[in-house]
Amino acid sequence: MRPHSGTLVMDISMTRAENYEGVFQCTARNNHGTAISNNIVVRQSRSPLWSKEKMRPIVVQEGVSLVLRCRPPAGLPPPIIFWMDNNFQKLPQSKRVSQSLNGDLYFSNVLREDSRNDYICYARFTHTQTIQQKQPITVRVLNQAPVDERKPTFLIPSGSSSSMMVLRGHVLDMECIADGLPTPEVSWSKVSGDLPSRRTSFLHFNKTLRIVNVSESDAGDYRCTARNQLGSVHHVISVAVKAAPYWISGPPRNLVLSPGENGGLTCRASGIPKPFIMWTMNGIPIENSPPDADRKVEDDMIIFTNVQTGSSAVYQCNVSNEYGYLLSNAFINVLSEPPRVMTPPNKIYQVIKNHPALLDCSSFGSPIPKITWFKDTRSSTLDGDPYVLHENGTIEIPVAQAQNSGKYTCVASNLLGIHENHVYLEVKEPTRILKQPEYKTVQRGRSVVFECIVNHDKTLFPTMTWLKDDDELPDEERFIVGSDSLRIIDVTESDAGVYTCIMNTTLDHDSASTKLTVVEAIPEKPDPPTDLELTDQTKRSVQLTWTPGDEHNSPIQNFLIQYEDSLHHRGHWHNLTEVPGTMTTAHLKLSPYVHYTFRVFALNAVGHSNASSPSKKYKTDPAAPDENPAGVHGFGTESNNLVISWKPLTSLQSNGPGLHYKVSWRQKRPGAEWTTETVSNNSKFVVSGTPTFFPYEIKVQAVNDYGEGPEPAVVLGYSGEDLPIAAPDNVQAVVINSTLAKVHWDAVPHHLLRGHLKGYKVHYWKNHSSHKHNPDHMETNILTFSGDHIHGMLPGLHPFTPYSFYVVVYNGKGEGPKSSLHHFKTPEGAPGPPASLEVTDANLDSLTLVWTPPVEHNGHITGYTLKYQPVNNSNELGPEEELALAANQTSITLPNLKYSKRYKFLLSAQTSSGVGPASSQEAVILLDEGNTQTSHPFAWPPPRRPLHKARPASPFANVSYSLEEDGALISWKNWGPEKNVYVEYITDNSEEEWQRELVNGSENVKLTGLKVGLPYRVRVVAIGHRDQPLHSEELFVTVPAVASRQVDIATQGWFICLMCAIALLILILLIICFIQRNKGGKYPVKEKEDAHTDPEFQPMKDDECTFVEYSDNEDHKPLKGSRTPSNGTVKRDDSDDSLVDYGEGGDGQFNEDGSFIGQYSGKSSCRDNAEGPESSEAPSPINTMNSLNSFV
Repeated sequence: MRPHSGTLVMDISMTRAENYEGVFQCTARNNHGTAISNNIVVRQSRSPLWSKEKMRPIVVQEGVSLVLRCRPPAGLPPPIIFWMDNNFQKLPQSKRVSQSLNGDLYFSNVLREDSRNDYICYARFTHTQTIQQKQPITVRVLNQAPVDERKPTFLIPSGSSSSMMVLRGHVLDMECIADGLPTPEVSWSKVSGDLPSRRTSFLHFNKTLRIVNVSESDAGDYRCTARNQLGSVHHVISVAVKAAPYWISGPPRNLVLSPGENGGLTCRASGIPKPFIMWTMNGIPIENSPPDADRKVEDDMIIFTNVQTGSSAVYQCNVSNEYGYLLSNAFINVLSEPPRVMTPPNKIYQVIKNHPALLDCSSFGSPIPKITWFKDTRSSTLDGDPYVLHENGTIEIPVAQAQNSGKYTCVASNLLGIHENHVYLEVKEPTRILKQPEYKTVQRGRSVVFECIVNHDKTLFPTMTWLKDDDELPDEERFIVGSDSLRIIDVTESDAGVYTCIMNTTLDHDSASTKLTVVEAIPEKPDPPTDLELTDQTKRSVQLTWTPGDEHNSPIQNFLIQYEDSLHHRGHWHNLTEVPGTMTTAHLKLSPYVHYTFRVFALNAVGHSNASSPSKKYKTDPAAPDENPAGVHGFGTESNNLVISWKPLTSLQSNGPGLHYKVSWRQKRPGAEWTTETVSNNSKFVVSGTPTFFPYEIKVQAVNDYGEGPEPAVVLGYSGEDLPIAAPDNVQAVVINSTLAKVHWDAVPHHLLRGHLKGYKVHYWKNHSSHKHNPDHMETNILTFSGDHIHGMLPGLHPFTPYSFYVVVYNGKGEGPKSSLHHFKTPEGAPGPPASLEVTDANLDSLTLVWTPPVEHNGHITGYTLKYQPVNNSNELGPEEELALAANQTSITLPNLKYSKRYKFLLSAQTSSGVGPASSQEAVILLDEGNTQTSHPFAWPPPRRPLHKARPASPFANVSYSLEEDGALISWKNWGPEKNVYVEYITDNSEEEWQRELVNGSENVKLTGLKVGLPYRVRVVAIGHRDQPLHSEELFVTVPAVASRQVDIATQGWFICLMCAIALLILILLIICFIQRNKGGKYPVKEKEDAHTDPEFQPMKDDECTFVEYSDNEDHKPLKGSRTPSNGTVKRDDSDDSLVDYGEGGDGQFNEDGSFIGQYSGKSSCRDNAEGPESSEAPSPINTMNSLNSFV
């Protein structure tokens, strides 16, 4: 035991610590009783080693669940568990892999990357500061197909429900770890209510629900749910909350009683289950203590009546249940003491008038003393208005006045005696602000003063404090605080705000606030400086001083000093220098031979002031020049001269009268002598008779009547140039590819250039056309290579073409002689697209493609490749067919096409070098309404694609278009990151603004409302970095005149009836014909034809005309059974399906929606009058009959 202390010290250095394990309790005794402490449990901290075990590898299939057990040794206190690898790095955990509360590592499903040989469980024992390691666990995941996906099941806890108990005030941890593939998500809910949000947290990737500071309301059922794509599983945890005993109204309190008084001790506690209460006195159960008639025990209370001296004791209340206990000591002190006043004597209380005053009289005694108050004399007690006497002896005056000041006496008395104490009360006048600071509006840069006049009690010492916006004043010298004022100088915008003055005393304070508004002063131009004065005059300098004018609310930034030279430029003022606005003096450097007059301008933010009055005139003496002319050059204008030029000096630089120049020159060679000439009133001199392009040394010196300038610098110049006299040698060409060649040559010697080398030029041209296109045309191209290049590239050549070229050198005078003529030929290249691709002879299931060879063969055409595929209504392409065609083939018939399908055709030519770009065409097979036995296809024009590749800056590729019935469909590929994409279009050669069509994330957009026959320029635009627009190549789109698709008319009832009537009439006529022939007669067809005068009834002669059944102006193609011209071809005027015909040709007229007017107009074609007028009237049933009669 430590001396004079209740501390027990156990030295375990000489013995085993286990010997001191146990439960200890401290007991303290004196003459008044015995007090005991709570139980103190002493245990030795333990960190046992892991038992040795051989860990076999765990082999599992991918996708199954896995649990790695830790099972740490039991320690005291329990260890902290964590998993690491051989490198002491924590193993990563996730929704799929996590550690449970008991330390095991759970895998909801294993992956192949989970294979490793260093799964190590560590246990850290905090009290012993040691870490124990389990043997590494090896996991191998088989390299096989993973198991099938499965709905979740719980690894822990097992079953569909479980239960657990937690103590009140402790932490509740509930855990659910699920197996499943894909990895399940775990969620929590309370079945019978809501989770306590402020005390709830989710740990271990939502697998653990933690509730801290548990209360009875947390009891109930909790549901954890594991869910993945295949289903879900639930588990219900029933939580019961128990409670160790806890105080309801606090532990029993010490009690002081005087003899004969009554009292009691209360030991009120609660717990789950209800705790048991046991009373002891001085450590002995109360039932075993000596009986006392003054004491009565009633469950959680002990009642004392008429206690006597000697009944003092320490009572213990022990409240316990199976989860814990409470122990409290309460001292019952039966005491007999005379009264004592604890308040210091003669204490002075100071209060402010009209405020409450509280005078203390703290006392001690047993029995409890009675307190009585007197003022000044003891004529009467203070127990009525305006006095209030409190139980602790304090007397209160709710509203103190000046007459309440004085001496107060407090008397404490009981049966054993009496004690009194004197205190004093002083009532002070309140602190009041008589003049509040006023609201101020001040211009920026001005000063402002706030006054705050205060009245206060003269016996108190006040202090004045100022606040700005409820904070301290800025720590700046501009803020000056006086005894009753605040002054701010040079006000800025930041000074605006609310200012508060506070007058503090030791008892009270008063405050008042005001507002300062800072407005911008209206600045104006400053006034001009005055009082210009010249001092410190020397030959080359003078000092100028002045007095600034008024700034006009804008500080002067600088002063501008100007001068006038009345000797050389009277009336002209020149800028000399500028000085900062804070200066009023300038030291001016002057030039000789100038008559100076100075003036000064002031500049502020508004502008310049007017000029000051001029200073007195100051004349400087002449002197020799200080500098020579600048910009000296030597060059030739002819092959036999040298022109020397320079920049003349100004009058200010001349320094005196009689300015002229000494011009000197000599050839740059050893022993050459200088030649000098004097030049006046000029800035150049011509030396004649010089050799061609020879170097000369040149110098120019300034001279006046007072002497020469400094020694001039020597400048190198050259006499005049002449044309080169030699051509490049060893010229040769190397062909790189079909469009690029490299030309080499030897440099022309320097002495033969006769001038400054500017470079070389290559002149080249085609010898003739390989494709018989303008064979006599020859265009010369020139490529210039600046500098001393001896080779150059010739780009943009035409494949499979012979070229001729020569090389010349050129200088500043011009080109030299030509080199010898050389030749080369480019190899074959990929051909251009076929010149045309047209659709003809379209039937229900076939059509014919006709094309012409490429304009640019670029070699020998070795064949053609045809690709075609169907296109559905959403512009999706079907399976592609590909055909290889012969080089001499210009048409092909495609059979077995699907009816009412749109087809896309791509035809490309090829040479031995490769395949060229393709020409495209589209066609739609539709039924003709007039005759269901004959189909007339409608062939769309080919979509036009850009001829060149897109610029590198553009994110768009494969930009194209296709025409549809209600507009043009623009398509592209977007290879860039830009999302803000739109399509712009404008009429070709129009000055209007581009029209814009926004794109919503797709790679195509339909432009509707385009006018028929007009060409449009279309481009795709994206907004790139820093709002820079990125454009695609422009397309040229022309919307043709498209006939309306005539399908619905065939379903009209009147049309069906009309066709039936015509068919019946034809049948009757055929029967009559056969009857007439069988009778041997002749059917009078000619008479019937002659009898009709209607111009619609035209005779059909086999040897004159071909009858073409009705068709629209969009598609002039012969039908089945129709006759063609004798040469077996279809004329372009009748069958061409180009955009030109759609936009400009034909007799059809368009409605506003682009459809034809007169959809049934027919044509007849005669051999003798192929270009004659055509009938635009629709065929009638009688026409049809007449045609049949003609054939009969």
